[in-house]
Amino acid sequence: MVLAEKYAKKIDAADLPQKTKDQLKKFLDEKEISDAQFKHILERVLAEYQSTRIEACEAVGIIAAQSIGEPGTQMTMRTFHYAGVAEINVTLGLPRLIEIMDARKEPSTPTMTVYLEPEYANDRDKAREVSWQIEAAPLHEFGDITTDMENMHVVVHLNTKVCDKRKIAPQQIMETAPKKIRDRRHYRDFEHDIDEAKATIIFSPKDRESYQNLFQLAEHVRNVIVQGIDDILRVVVRKETGEYILYTEGSNLKDVFDVVGVDTTRTRTNNISEIASVLGVEAARNAIIHEAVSTLNEQGILVDVRHLMLVADMMCMEGEVKQIGRHGIAGEKESVLSRAAFEVTVNHLLDAAVANEVDELSGVTENVIVGQPIQLGTGDVKLIAVRQQEN
Repeated sequence: MVLAEKYAKKIDAADLPQKTKDQLKKFLDEKEISDAQFKHILERVLAEYQSTRIEACEAVGIIAAQSIGEPGTQMTMRTFHYAGVAEINVTLGLPRLIEIMDARKEPSTPTMTVYLEPEYANDRDKAREVSWQIEAAPLHEFGDITTDMENMHVVVHLNTKVCDKRKIAPQQIMETAPKKIRDRRHYRDFEHDIDEAKATIIFSPKDRESYQNLFQLAEHVRNVIVQGIDDILRVVVRKETGEYILYTEGSNLKDVFDVVGVDTTRTRTNNISEIASVLGVEAARNAIIHEAVSTLNEQGILVDVRHLMLVADMMCMEGEVKQIGRHGIAGEKESVLSRAAFEVTVNHLLDAAVANEVDELSGVTENVIVGQPIQLGTGDVKLIAVRQQEN
């Protein structure tokens, strides 16, 4: 029999995390099982869940730090050529793990994995069209650019065949190029004339006496981006698991989401701060977990995901992504002694003395420093002897 209504109700009533319930429903759906088999499966799942729960007063932070730190010493420092493509390389291993924990604003090799909607994902030509909308294409790829030193002009002859192939109108290029030179390249000392019939743009520097201005203008004209997204330098189309996926060098989540044909529910970037600003802190937390798990697994290191979830929770619990180090979590602890034990000891103690701060001695570090039992495990249990009065 299929997963009946009564099974779904029993799963919902079980003392399990919601994700586990959803996975169990999905696994049992459309399977022929008896009541006895269902009961046995549910009992096994519950037993497994109960056996993996943390004991009360367990030092989860120290265990997580040790569980990530110890295998982290075995990680290699190398650059990985992404998806077998030599042009796009991604920092992995220890340097990437440090980037994630430091909550860097910009990763050293920003990259995106762009998934496509079904009608685009199964058609190579359509996938290539989407890649042209994303990959930054400079003006020199669309025609010939010559520098006329006699008349002090930079002349652009557009190749209409290239424009047709890349699905962009020559008129659009002729409008975009001068505007982008002014707005994105911040260069305004020029004038331009457009000849739509000949698909030609003539640029002239305002200062007609200077060859330096002419060559400077020619450089801006050659490299102005007229199609695609400025931040994305390269796009590679690869077929994996029966669909075409785009891998990019460079990252711009907001603009990529605006491109027609992109599946915004699966597309991701390795730039965590960008995810936080576009999709919010909860998405950034999931990205930290995903990136850390991927980095460790690529090195063949298996770390229980709950340790990484704890770290991600600590980094994101105040509504923004904070680094682990002294400019983030470690430097903002309530305890003076705990902050001083991490880095720049004297500065922390001086600042605390000036501000007349009080240390409550509630954490692990500060209690170790003063030689008291830490408030974890048996140290967190208070025993009270109560004497009963005789009647």
